[in-house]
Amino acid sequence: MYDLLIRGGHVIDPANDLDAPADVAIRDGRIAAVAPALDPAQAREVIDASGQIVTPGLVDLHTHFYWGVTYWGIEADPVAARSGVTTWVDAGSAGAYSFPGFREFICAASRVRTFGFLNLSAIGLIAPTWEFANLDYCDVDLAIRTVEENRDIIVGIKARIDHNTTRGVGIRPLHLARALADRVALPLMVHIGNGPPPIDEIVALLRPGDILTHCFTGGTHRLLTEDGRLAPIARELQQRGVLLDIGHGTGSFSYRTAEVALQEGILPDIISSDIHQLSVQGPMFDLPTTLSKFLDLGLTLPEVIDRATRRPALAIGKPELGTLHPGSPGDVALFRVEEGDYTFFDVEMNARRGNRRLTCTATIVAGTVLPRLPERPPAIWAILPDHQRRILAQGEQPPRVIGQNL
Repeated sequence: MYDLLIRGGHVIDPANDLDAPADVAIRDGRIAAVAPALDPAQAREVIDASGQIVTPGLVDLHTHFYWGVTYWGIEADPVAARSGVTTWVDAGSAGAYSFPGFREFICAASRVRTFGFLNLSAIGLIAPTWEFANLDYCDVDLAIRTVEENRDIIVGIKARIDHNTTRGVGIRPLHLARALADRVALPLMVHIGNGPPPIDEIVALLRPGDILTHCFTGGTHRLLTEDGRLAPIARELQQRGVLLDIGHGTGSFSYRTAEVALQEGILPDIISSDIHQLSVQGPMFDLPTTLSKFLDLGLTLPEVIDRATRRPALAIGKPELGTLHPGSPGDVALFRVEEGDYTFFDVEMNARRGNRRLTCTATIVAGTVLPRLPERPPAIWAILPDHQRRILAQGEQPPRVIGQNL
């Protein structure tokens, strides 16, 4: 009756308001049943999930996996197998010129589910930054044609708006990205960090359903006032329906910003990794590590799972993902919630102690357990900033948090 039965675990599926012991059965690559005490005799293969948390496969809204072509890209499958991420959404690595290769050689070749935000800049993220410094690359008509030919994969438009990316051209690229997103009726994801342009000019162009990624940055775009209080714009953005996305990365998550926001009741709508050639080395490492930081900041386990399953799936218009509802794709993640004394860091290497972390034990895509594969070494240019490399080299974090295969 079933191809695979995951038995004896505690299921957390926010999309179905489920937080209870249950078994999960998969047949023909789709969820067949979720219920207590399903008969193991009816399954060809059984996974014993006793003592573990069973969730929908994680949906990582901000990743970079255009390996071999862009500065940032890693390979998705090896990291997915150890992190529970079954749906990877690339945040603008490909522009119109490189999107055919992204589709053919990356998406089609990956075992995990893959989607992407199209970068307004036709050259995408071939280099660390500067993709908007030459407005000749902002070919809106070409981007529209690219979207129309790839709507099964393209889920939004991406624009990085900071002092490096928009060097010398100000806010103009964001106006063009806004026009592009409106014409193709897709959400706009905007990266922030350090101005110019200033944050108020950026957020003025965001609409309901758009995504402000790096929302807890410590840069000059941070959602704090000069004296360290929550800026009014943070609450206004959520009231307007703009989605606040973490996008941890190597330079975009500040404990100070996060703690002030959480104290004021501003929770991120989505928790994503911004995993790439640098951040996978630390202090981000992977999505479970990022989720663990928010567990230890006070969010509940269902709250962090919700922000890495149901909510990002809805943000990209894929409600069939991030859920264990019968008939949905058979994407499942298994975790242990380990207790101990752990040290976590933000991008400035400010330390916080925690007593819980999520450790992925299995990643299942369409009913098949992903094999653990070796990860490629970092690219020759992928060298962490000195302040991060120095502290991580001291070994103060538990070894298993430092990105080793679990």
